[in-house]
Amino acid sequence: MVIAGAFIWLGVLLAYLHARRPRRARWSDQAAGRLILWAGAVFPTTVLGALLTYALWLMPGLRPWAEAEPPGLVVEVTGHQFWWEITYRTADGAIVASANELRLPVGTPVELRLASPDVIHSFWIPPLAGKMDMIPGRVNRLTVTAERAGVFEGACAEYCGTSHALMRLVAVAEEPEAFRAWLAAEAAPSPGVAAHPEGRDAFVAEGCGACHTVRGTEADGRVGPDLSHLGARRSLGADTLPLSEAAIARFIADPAAVKPGALMPAYDMLPDTRRAAIAAWLGGLR
Repeated sequence: MVIAGAFIWLGVLLAYLHARRPRRARWSDQAAGRLILWAGAVFPTTVLGALLTYALWLMPGLRPWAEAEPPGLVVEVTGHQFWWEITYRTADGAIVASANELRLPVGTPVELRLASPDVIHSFWIPPLAGKMDMIPGRVNRLTVTAERAGVFEGACAEYCGTSHALMRLVAVAEEPEAFRAWLAAEAAPSPGVAAHPEGRDAFVAEGCGACHTVRGTEADGRVGPDLSHLGARRSLGADTLPLSEAAIARFIADPAAVKPGALMPAYDMLPDTRRAAIAAWLGGLR
């Protein structure tokens, strides 16, 4: 931009000096036409063409992910009304599903593949990257690198419906060794699957597995968030409530009261003890 400004300033200065020079006679129409041609067409075309060529030459270096080898970790982030589906695809072909909490290894470029099955959302975690839209029928790619360990707050930055303001996202960046250990644990069933059998049986009997997956059980639904390790997350409902058994029971009873527009039906007809048993089992899935 500095070079372009210098060229433009020089052109204006030369035109000014040319216009101010002593004139012995009026210009002919032919001379005026030549000035218009060179100053109004040839000069701007040459300068702008040179700037365009320079910008195209610089572009691959400014976007290194466009030319780099495929990253070691690909994460698919799908925006739903009003939660985040997160799927990790590792270099060895493993696929690990999670929801509402994004984990990243520090210092490693991670390719995020952003999509939406319903309306336009916008992925935005300010400390890590700029905003990028998530458009139905299209996959946008964004490469992010966490430079330090920490917990970073994000959100949907495009109005997407009633609970848009409650569609938040937590990103956790940790050292590569810790991330690999977490990913291995996330891929396996939680040790808590065998605990609280009353809650597990109620979860299955009430049809929760038609929408949710819990690895290690017959619940394999794909409509709602994966709950395989719900108890290990920091929050519930896309960072709407702090995670606790009481919060889980409250959400089960009336999801729309916690998050207006949520598609999950209310289970307020269940006895409190049955909801509490399900909440205790889900809260123990770490």
